[in-house]
Amino acid sequence: MSKLLTVSLSPHVHSGNSISRMMYDVLLALVPAFLVSVWMFGIGAVYVTTVAVSFCLLTEYAITKYLLKSVPTLRDGSAAVTGVLLAFNVPSNLPIWILAIGAVIAIGVGKMTFGGLGNNPFNPALVGRVFLLISFPVQMTSWPQPIVSRWNVDTIFSFGEYSQEYVNACTGATPLGVVKESVKGLETAATSGATSEPLPDVLSKLPSTLDMLAGKMGGSVGETAALALLLGLGYLLARKVITWHIPISILFTVALFTGILWGIHPESNVHPLFHLLTGGLLLGAIFMATDYVTSPMTHAGMLIYGVGIGVITVVIRVFGSYPEGMSFAILIMNAFVPLINTFIKPQRFGKEVKHG
Repeated sequence: MSKLLTVSLSPHVHSGNSISRMMYDVLLALVPAFLVSVWMFGIGAVYVTTVAVSFCLLTEYAITKYLLKSVPTLRDGSAAVTGVLLAFNVPSNLPIWILAIGAVIAIGVGKMTFGGLGNNPFNPALVGRVFLLISFPVQMTSWPQPIVSRWNVDTIFSFGEYSQEYVNACTGATPLGVVKESVKGLETAATSGATSEPLPDVLSKLPSTLDMLAGKMGGSVGETAALALLLGLGYLLARKVITWHIPISILFTVALFTGILWGIHPESNVHPLFHLLTGGLLLGAIFMATDYVTSPMTHAGMLIYGVGIGVITVVIRVFGSYPEGMSFAILIMNAFVPLINTFIKPQRFGKEVKHG
């Protein structure tokens, strides 16, 4: 009678997964993109990443300890992931005070206001990024160009916010921004009778496909390195941190719809590969749309969610005035996740299946 059978609450079998394990896997998957960003943008990439992560950690610690009067949850790694993703969505020359505001908004408003990890309806990093984009549009759209073709001590260790001359000399539009302005010029020329440079001529002056794969183009810190981001996708899939449903459905939808538009009117639309490799499409599809808390529970729901993100992104990019739509598309579809989960539920365990 000394050895009684103890029966505890389910689950009785544990996979070994934990929040901290998955979060640190995400951080490891982001390392290749971070290394490429340092090579392309210099110490500025290290600077914004360090500042964003530090302020995210500090904000979460202060709120949990002094406002919620609970044990700080920094060890789970979620605040660090938010900080890195926020840094990857801003220019490498963003001033420290603007970045600090973005980190406070991301954690304080996007996450902790709703009760912390597991309760937030929107991706915290994107909440911070969109807030900064709306509040500080000039600073958030001053894109540093890659410095790999002009390596020297001054460029490697230059901070854009401290040297206005450096900002003026080394910033420019992203490839998507250049294409958007070109298309606007063609539309204006068509209505006014003026002349404008044809889109194919504009595209010939932009980075090549190889450059876009390597990340040699202007943009946010972590969005330009396509090959590095795809390497991170492979790692997350191998570790079973995410499934293929969301990223592949997003990429397929964007490729399909932009391919149709390109086939119908190639004079004012770019080929699908250009859309896939530019902007924050890969970064958002792999690392932000797949967030467990803000994405659907079922595979069918994930496919609907991914298709919705892809369609909204294409609509904003092609028909809207803003050249990039990934952040807005993810946040919009985040709002639909509860509805998707309500109508597309996993089959209950033990439910009888009728055949024939």
